[in-house]
Amino acid sequence: MSETEEDAVLPPLERLRALLDAQQVKLGVHIRKMNSPGSPVYRYAENIWPAATILVTSFAGTALVHYYLGGAILAVGCWWWLAKVQPKIREGVFERSSLWALQSETHFDALWAKGVLSLHAELPDGRKFAAARRDDWRAFARLVHRETNRDAA
Repeated sequence: MSETEEDAVLPPLERLRALLDAQQVKLGVHIRKMNSPGSPVYRYAENIWPAATILVTSFAGTALVHYYLGGAILAVGCWWWLAKVQPKIREGVFERSSLWALQSETHFDALWAKGVLSLHAELPDGRKFAAARRDDWRAFARLVHRETNRDAA
């Protein structure tokens, strides 16, 4: 099968999924944009409840015991938020975003147009390529596919 026949047979998103599965391309997600209200993968509970719990507990400790206790609760709560909760939120947003984007070309195109997604590839010969909002992700997937298959042949 020639290269042009293969291009006609394999849809662009399927080619991209194959490249991602083979770890020839890496997908980048703008976590801040995707972890904002209005995003299709935003979850209010994972962002609001932990912070609200820390603040309410700190205020309660201040009001019921002493402001030193409230400050200590706030300090420990902030550490817990930054060290334990935030990395889990980041990973969850990345997973949900990548799954949502790879569901259909429409989803991928919408997120690509907003500048949320980027693609990165390092070819076997050491050359590095990246594609972002201003680039064509379909052309990037074709290029990486062609270059990696050329080396395999």
